[in-house]
Formats: sequence, structure tokens, C-alpha cells
Amino acid sequence: MIQIGDTIISLDIFEKEFICDLKECRGACCNEEGDSGAPLEESELNLLKEVLPIVWDDLMPEAKKVIEEKGIAFQDEDGDWVTPVVNGRDCIFTYYGENNTCFCTIEKAFREGKTSFYKPISCHLYPIRCKKYPTFTAVNYHKWGICKAAELLGKKEGVKLYQFLKEPLIKKFGEDWYKEVEICAAELQKNNEL
Repeated sequence: MIQIGDTIISLDIFEKEFICDLKECRGACCNEEGDSGAPLEESELNLLKEVLPIVWDDLMPEAKKVIEEKGIAFQDEDGDWVTPVVNGRDCIFTYYGENNTCFCTIEKAFREGKTSFYKPISCHLYPIRCKKYPTFTAVNYHKWGICKAAELLGKKEGVKLYQFLKEPLIKKFGEDWYKEVEICAAELQKNNEL
């Protein structure tokens, strides 16, 4: 573990190679079975309300029904805000494209210039998961089988997880924090710990 400010960072963030391989996984992280979809920051709730009319036509009919019944977010048993899911698996903001690949309607709207909201930070950071505790935030790699192709591609290209997710890490923690991450990575590399 590495501490930077009030974050405790798993060594996996520095050690693991990773590049999302959408051709292989087909966006499976957006449609895995579960009781809830994307973890949300409270500050994102209003952003989701604002973007909803923009993405409405791209949503699946079942997602529209869930939103009408449950809204765009709820608090899970841990008290964390999350998006609801459709049929116990798809985040309400997903849609399916070519080769049955799962995509995000919010990101689509962003790329089309319809909104300045990219998507929830937890989605942008994935497979890094952040958990806030009273005195620190844990920054961990959520490792599971669907990301095996991403690990292989990252290894082939020589890209570490913290490098692949530079933009969302800066968005979440700031430029200075990320510079500290790079310094730590260089030090770990120099000491042959990576």
C-alpha cells in the first residue's frame, strides 16, 4: 500500500498492466448481474437528472420503465448512492451496439457534444474502485475475470493501470496527486518493486 495525502493506494494500481479491450469484453462491466449499477457520488445526482432528458431516447424501454418506477438512483444497504439495474443486470444508462456490445448513453451524449458530463466517475475510473472511510479513501483494483483481456492487452502494450486511467484519476484526485503517483511508480520501478 502507498499513502498519498488522505488516500491509501493498493500496489495493484502500480503493478497491474491494463488497457480496456472492448472488442473482447463487450462492455461487460456495465451489464454484470447484481442488485445495483454504477456507484455514484452525491454530487452526481443532479448531473444525472440534468442529463436524463438528453439520453432518454437512447435508453432501453425496460430502463425507462425502471426509471419511472424507481428514479435514477437509490441508496443501497451500505447507504451508498447507486444506479438501478434492468432485469437484474444492465445499468439503466446502458444501450447495446454492434456485436451486442454494451455502451453508456451518457458517454454517447458527451461524445456527441450534447452534455459536458462524461459519465459517473466510478464508471470512468473502472476497474479502480474508491471507498471513502472516515480518515482516508481506499483506492483499489477491482479484479475479476471479465477484465482478463484488458490485462493481456495492457501487458502487450506495457501500460500500467494508473497510466491507463490517468485522466479519471486526475479528475477524481487532482494533478498534484497524480504527479505523486508517478513519483511513487518511478521509485517502485527504481527499487525493482514493479
